[in-house]
Amino acid sequence: MTDPRRTALLFVECQRGVIGDRSVLPALAEAAQPAVAAMARLAAGARAAGVQVAHLTYLPLADGRSASRRSPLMRATASTSSWRADDPALEIVPEIGVGPDDLVLPRHQGISPVHQTEVLAILRNLGTDEVVVAGVSTNLAVPLVAVGAADEDFAVTVVRDATVGTPAEHHASMLRHSLAFVARLATTDELLAEWSGA
Repeated sequence: MTDPRRTALLFVECQRGVIGDRSVLPALAEAAQPAVAAMARLAAGARAAGVQVAHLTYLPLADGRSASRRSPLMRATASTSSWRADDPALEIVPEIGVGPDDLVLPRHQGISPVHQTEVLAILRNLGTDEVVVAGVSTNLAVPLVAVGAADEDFAVTVVRDATVGTPAEHHASMLRHSLAFVARLATTDELLAEWSGA
């Protein structure tokens, strides 16, 4: 069971430019819509229980020159090079929102939201022992966060119904055959029940 006071809920790239109305990945945004309600419930329940909520966003710098274009994914999302700190594409989708005590931790390069970023150091400094991962996508970013956190000795939980990947059968396979080896898998309802009973 998670201890809310030593837990952080990490929303991976739940920004308008990824899963919202300004998405550069429309198929992913469409696939995410059924899970957004679970993400919103998870965020509200986490805040009410005293869980630290953090939003791991992507914001390239220097007209996109902070990010390598070697990978097909980064080339496919090259339009993000025009994003600026005040761009609506950087805003967290309104269903989740940003609470007054939430952290917004943008990365400026790479595919992993935690590699060569300050995210895990900040969480460690806050006394966090466990991270709960939600958001997109189980194709790449969610597993990278889960493995990165596990390698740094955090307990990791991945939220089955508040994560998304495409296609749906790949998402299910990643949960069962990959993420289950590095993380506990739980549903939004299970986590909310744990937090409310803590």
